[in-house]
Amino acid sequence: MVDIKFINNNSAANYVVNKSVDQFLLRRFLDIYPYINLNNSMLSDKLKEETKTNHQILEKALVGQLKAIRSKEEYARLLKLFYGYFGGLETQINQHINTQLLPDNEERRKTQALANDLQFLGSDVPAKADGNALPTIHTPLQALGALYVIEGSTLGGKIISKMMQQQLAITDGGLSFFAGYGDRSMEMWDTFKEAINSQAENPEQEAVVIAAANETFLKFGEWFEKRD
Repeated sequence: MVDIKFINNNSAANYVVNKSVDQFLLRRFLDIYPYINLNNSMLSDKLKEETKTNHQILEKALVGQLKAIRSKEEYARLLKLFYGYFGGLETQINQHINTQLLPDNEERRKTQALANDLQFLGSDVPAKADGNALPTIHTPLQALGALYVIEGSTLGGKIISKMMQQQLAITDGGLSFFAGYGDRSMEMWDTFKEAINSQAENPEQEAVVIAAANETFLKFGEWFEKRD
């Protein structure tokens, strides 16, 4: 028998074991410990898990469209869909999020990059989504849930940019939206996660953010289906 005191320094929780166990039980505990649900994960982790289904459905549809693009006109049609939906979202989000809540808020706008890409491709800029085409955004927490979807879209941008370069031989413009923050994409994502983790103060508020993110994914999918 051996006395142990096992302390996990993971930011999610401190889990302390302080009792007499034999070597076999100790090994078994260490084997299963990584899978113990300590029910104290960050909101950003919960968002990833609880929006996974709707995220994957939307992602599958978008990837299919991206792979099928063979002309600049087809690419412009896709960018118009992003502009319409994200443009409407940002209009709503801007009413509830300011630099006090999110210091780099202005840097996170995507609509102008989309407009620049459309202009480069010689395409017009469409109207922005409104009304029932958008998720419900009446509070800062709901706005953060919607912004989670927009910010998450930047993570695969570098891969998509390379896809379009290869499929369309675009090298001198038209990719600013998917380029996102460039080499700073992960840094900006981590900063956003820190901000969102600090906002919800209880499970009820977390549920509001998660519901808004899920509705944003769902409405985005509907936006594409109706205009495909």
